[in-house]
Amino acid sequence: MSDGKPAGAEKKVAAGVLAILLGGLGIHKFYLGYTKEGVIQLILGFCGIGSIIGIIEGIIYLTKSDEEFVATYITGKKGWF
Repeated sequence: MSDGKPAGAEKKVAAGVLAILLGGLGIHKFYLGYTKEGVIQLILGFCGIGSIIGIIEGIIYLTKSDEEFVATYITGKKGWF
């Protein structure tokens, strides 16, 4: 990218905000390409646990540096926390 950020870093803020606001629906998982984890999060959302996980993941996404986010969730494909 021209602004010095690694490829995939542009997804960090959107994924973090989606996780915090719509975490129970797993939208952030689908946005990052984690279909299986998104379905699991959606099911957990019906139990009430999904929203809590979403808030935690959103905070984790937003507090990581761009490089850490890309290495962990884009390149490393880490589906949970």
